[in-house]
Amino acid sequence: MATDSSMKKRSAGLLLYKRQGRSVKVLLAHPGGPFWARKDKGVWTIPKGSVEAGEAPLDAAIREFSEETGFPITGEFQPLGGVVQRGGKHVEGWAVEGECDPAGMKPFMFEMEWPPRSGRMAQFPEIDRVAWFTPDEARDHILPSQLPFIDRLEALLDGA
Repeated sequence: MATDSSMKKRSAGLLLYKRQGRSVKVLLAHPGGPFWARKDKGVWTIPKGSVEAGEAPLDAAIREFSEETGFPITGEFQPLGGVVQRGGKHVEGWAVEGECDPAGMKPFMFEMEWPPRSGRMAQFPEIDRVAWFTPDEARDHILPSQLPFIDRLEALLDGA
């Protein structure tokens, strides 16, 4: 099977931010499911998901944000470029200013066999929670491969 760049997995996501006086906070998502339940630092992510064939990456980012969090999203989307995660997945990101209450999150559910090889299916949220972080806190919690999104957002806001 060919492994050219067109066959690699592509995702797109949004880094929602809000201003609080002179400071900024960013919204990150904690992955759901039993594998991630006891993990915290270094596993949070921007809400993101797969880019479907023929779909514009920004459209995918908006769709995935709404599907994963249950929050509708509008605003001025500013490109943050792309990163490549450890497994080779290319993730394209956009920043958008907005507000939401993490307690109001309505996650998208998925089904998988759990426990493994048990023959039993269980449902889990794609993300189990979202939270607001300062950029420094976000750097401690986000996947290392997605750290550039935080840096690029700060550079974008510093230049504004």
